[in-house]
Amino acid sequence: MLRNFRTYLANQWGLPKEAIDQLCAQINTKQVDKEGFLLKSGEICPLTFFVEKGLLRMYALNEKGKEDILQFAPENWLVSDRGSVYFNEPSDYYIDAIENTTVVLLDQGFMERISDLGPSFRKLNERLLHNHIRHLNKRVKLLLGASAETRYLNFIKLHPDVLLRVPQWMVASYLGIAPESLSRVRRALAKKNFKPGQRLS
Repeated sequence: MLRNFRTYLANQWGLPKEAIDQLCAQINTKQVDKEGFLLKSGEICPLTFFVEKGLLRMYALNEKGKEDILQFAPENWLVSDRGSVYFNEPSDYYIDAIENTTVVLLDQGFMERISDLGPSFRKLNERLLHNHIRHLNKRVKLLLGASAETRYLNFIKLHPDVLLRVPQWMVASYLGIAPESLSRVRRALAKKNFKPGQRLS
């Protein structure tokens, strides 16, 4: 059925139903069990994964063997190691499932088929790429210069649903802080009667 993927193609790409039907007839899906891997460090990543249902994470292992989480990918998100995809080089990252997950497997051929639909779709493809780069740049800026509280509030804004689906240590890893620091941030916000979705004055 791929309801989420079809909606994504219609809303993000503006594709008509006929084009969506044609594209969906040429793609494959995969079921990934909780803690199952789609990518491991050292492998070449040939695909981009669209999350139809479930939750993925992308992470690397640092020198101490601890996980540094780069991205969470809930429903309607795309995740991939773009460097590995486009340059055909081994990845430094892992992508695994936090929950039982269904993904749509998108290869380079899929992107080319969309681009072949016309110049406007090529521009949309470029826009999605630039939006991905903008998101990464913002994330790097937060990690380099923002306080733990600011990082946490930004995370809540970006991933309000993920907050309830992952353990606290994963959130801390994504924020680049220790779990103890995250606990202090949450206690401080609780004293301000802060609730997710609320703006602090």
